[in-house]
Amino acid sequence: MGLKHAVITSVSRDDLKDGGAGVWAATIRATRYQNPQTTIEVLIPDFRGKTELLDIVLDAKPDVLNHNLETVERLQRPVRKTASWKISTKVLEHAKSRGFVTKTGIMLGIGEEDYEIEQTLRHIHAIGVDILTIGQYLQPTREHRQMFRWVDPAEFAHWKKFALDLGIKVVESGPLVRSSYHADEQSSGVLNAKTTEAEVASAAVALA
Repeated sequence: MGLKHAVITSVSRDDLKDGGAGVWAATIRATRYQNPQTTIEVLIPDFRGKTELLDIVLDAKPDVLNHNLETVERLQRPVRKTASWKISTKVLEHAKSRGFVTKTGIMLGIGEEDYEIEQTLRHIHAIGVDILTIGQYLQPTREHRQMFRWVDPAEFAHWKKFALDLGIKVVESGPLVRSSYHADEQSSGVLNAKTTEAEVASAAVALA
């Protein structure tokens, strides 16, 4: 297929003892074997906060580790009944502590307040996330939380500027933005910068 960048995701597999971590790792390795030039982004569940399972995925060396916070902290429980803000933060922090490029996303229009969006963006920057997506929430089924409001494109532009000014490296923000929106373009700049930093550091060590 000649893919430059692949985004791999799945449903949560809490029915499996390892939460599907072994399947994730095998898929990353198989993709790398078949397509060594393809960069790999994984959009993963939280593995219930078990870092030993997250490490199975990370040990397979994806290029980008994506896990979505989805919304502001106050609305986590109504929107994500089986997940938590604390655990999702732990996933992103652990991946970053191991040197991975990290990515997360939130949706607007669920009932959040402006000050909560600001707090959330500051939190995302504080835990070192490299790439952020901000999109419009749409109610997927009647059983899900109702959409609270349509967010004006100008507001998406405002939050993009706010996040970039904080220091988040790449931000996609707009009504149609989703986790995989322009994913290849998002990741390429960050990954290229990371490679350059590694080369500079290696050269410095060699000179020393």
